Amino acid sequence: MSTDAIVLLKADHKEVKALFRRFEKAGKGARKEKGELVTKMIELLTVHTYLENELIYPEVRRLLPDLEDDILESYEEHHVADVLLGELAALSPDAERFDAKTTVLIESVTHHIEEEEEEWFPQVRAGLGRKQLSELGERMLQMKKKAPRSPAQPSALKKTVDAVLS
Repeated sequence: MSTDAIVLLKADHKEVKALFRRFEKAGKGARKEKGELVTKMIELLTVHTYLENELIYPEVRRLLPDLEDDILESYEEHHVADVLLGELAALSPDAERFDAKTTVLIESVTHHIEEEEEEWFPQVRAGLGRKQLSELGERMLQMKKKAPRSPAQPSALKKTVDAVLS
């Protein structure tokens, strides 16, 4: 398995997008299936955003300061996703707004993934060497073992992001 950080992040994106497609194909009566899919989305996205927020973004910000504006935007996109994840975690699949909230999450995260893969990742790959990306990937794999699997309270996440940004 590659330890290139971008390859690992793209693998996460692929797995999440597959869940999105399954959710979108599930029918209105598939409440149990949708609930299980959203539970898996919550876990995968929580781990993924944790790794980016705690490792990737701070390191890229330090090593490639010209990408700071993109990183700040990504933190905000993660914040929106984390709020939605926290709300979805508290909702029953039978709740009136469950499907609508999940759809907004899917749209928001899909936009974020597209920006990262089409714009940000190529800039990071051009600015960092293969060795640096491999070292970041190895650190990601270690951190992934202990990463949270459920969303933090928005206030706890805000404290984490504020600490990273200050």
